[in-house]
Order: sequence, then C-alpha cells, then structure tokens
Amino acid sequence: MAKQPTVAVVILNWNGKHYLEKFLPFLQQSSYPGMEIIVADNASTDGSLAFLNEHYPDIRQIVLPENFGFAGGYNAALKEVQSDYYVLLNSDVEVTPGWLEPMVALMESDATIAACQPRLRMYSDKNMFEYAGAAGGYLDSLGYPFARGRVFDYCEEDTDQYIDSRAVAWASGAALMIRPDVYHRCGGLDPNFFAHQEEIDLCWRIQSAGYKIYVCPASIVYHVGGGTLPKGNERKVYLNFRNNLIMLSKNLPLSALWWKLPVRFVLDWISAWKSLAEGERRYFVAIARAHCSVIKWMLGSKKGSLFPEKRRNPSAGWYKGSIVYHHFVKGRKKFSEIFSA
Repeated sequence: MAKQPTVAVVILNWNGKHYLEKFLPFLQQSSYPGMEIIVADNASTDGSLAFLNEHYPDIRQIVLPENFGFAGGYNAALKEVQSDYYVLLNSDVEVTPGWLEPMVALMESDATIAACQPRLRMYSDKNMFEYAGAAGGYLDSLGYPFARGRVFDYCEEDTDQYIDSRAVAWASGAALMIRPDVYHRCGGLDPNFFAHQEEIDLCWRIQSAGYKIYVCPASIVYHVGGGTLPKGNERKVYLNFRNNLIMLSKNLPLSALWWKLPVRFVLDWISAWKSLAEGERRYFVAIARAHCSVIKWMLGSKKGSLFPEKRRNPSAGWYKGSIVYHHFVKGRKKFSEIFSA
C-alpha cells in the first residue's frame, strides 16, 4: 500500500488567540493521518503563545521575531517546514470533517497541479460563499479579481452550483494547499505585498512557470474573513488597491501593461471620487496613497526577481471581458450571469 503524503497545516497567527481558541479544536479533529499542525506566530502580544503552551503543547510553534505580515511571515516560517504538501490556513477558518482528503487526492492525481483551494463559505452564514475565494478565483481583462460565487462585494448562496473541480487563475490564501518545491522555486509570497492579493500574485507566477491552479469543491471550509483588518479599513483598502496594481505591473507583458495600467488608474479614481462624494474620505485617501506607492515601486523595483527563468502565458481563469462593466453597468451580480452574457 502506497504511503500517504504528509501535509503540514501552517497557521500564521498575529494576535489571533480568540481564533485559535475557537477553531483549533475543529482542526485537531481532522481525520487525515499524515497531517501536522504548525502555528507560526508573527510576534503576537495577546498571549497566543502562552495559550498554545498551556492547552496545545503538542502543536509545533515557529516563533517569528517580528510581524513580517502575511507574505513575509509565511516565507520565513515555511523555510523551517518539511512536508509533501503545505496548507496555508488562516486562523479564522473552521474546517469540516474530511476536508483534507479530497484536496490531497486532487493534487496526487496530477503532478502539474501546483496548488488548490477548498470551497470557502461564510462562517457567519454557512449557506453563503465567502468573499476571499468562494469556489475558485478568476481575473478579468483589467486584472480585477473575482470568484465563482463572488463578484466584487456580492456573494452568492451556495446551492452546489459550482461543484466541479477545475483550473482557475488563483486559489485563496485563506486555505491554500501547495507543493513546497513549487512554492520555493517560484519565490514564495512577495513580501512587498505585506498582506492582500499576495496569493493571487503567487498563483500567477506559478502558472507562468507552467503549473496549474485548481479549486476542489468537494472540500468545504468556513471562513470568518477580515479577521486581521476589517472590511472598509483604510489600511486594507490601501493594500488591496496598491497590491493589485503592483501585481499587474509585475506580471503583465509590456504590450498589455502600457494601456491597461492607465485605464486602471482612471477607474480607481472614479471609485475614489465617488466615495469622497459619499462622505468616505478615508477611502479616497487610501486610494491616493496606493497610487503614490505604485509609482514609487515602479521607479525603484526589481520586477523580475521572483520569476522563473522561463515564463509562459497563464491560460486558466481569465475572463476576456470587464466585470466592472457587467457588474456596475449591466447589473449582473452572479458569476454565472457574467459568463453566460
């Protein structure tokens, strides 16, 4: 009988003691025999480590000297982890019985699948898809991320309408299974991102290296979402706008970037001025700061440092149209409505 692959489930924790208290019991009940739970702590100050020492002394800890953010924290921690597969799991995720087995089986079925995600539902309403990945991530022609089951802020009810396992553009960092050799060979998460959309950038680079990204809807988890930075937080808005534009600048060929980036700047400013007119000054300021940071990054960055030597054009999970047009102009809210248009 073939030996089962080992899986290291690595939770990057920053002041998430309350989530560890709530969700570690579900994780410990996982039935997969080759699973190891590891908590990598990003210099928490809320007693997280003391809690683990008292209640979960058998769980391995990786203690980081400072808060490196989501990207840098995982890069530092995963250098110390040996396993057949990693799962990057947010601390605010409730796993379900048998959640690992379908993803392991999917990855084992095809060596060209480098990463996958489960189906993500809301923790607060377990019949609804969750924002941070839903049933698999896509990108439109201008680089706006969306997902099967989530377009912008609209999340669908999960009625098993997206249950096929398929290649996608990106897999959610809330529960990301990935091959360690590919993770490290492709440079890991970009620490310049700190947090937000770093997994999309990594998945883009993984596809550029010739691998596939998949969603595995047979596996289901529930995600609180916004656990570190709540929705609408100025820092979160800044990181999302900045990181998305940097991601496009890094990954798009010059033949597309020269016109898509200016269009994106214009659309961002439309959103910014609309928010200012509605009294959301912090949103406006966050976008302005994001654009300044992008320009600064473009003037001083090393854009090729994280890429493999040979790059291919990603093919899966791209929508050739504009979800901005379909969602805000045509009023199409669901993934299925846009793809049937």
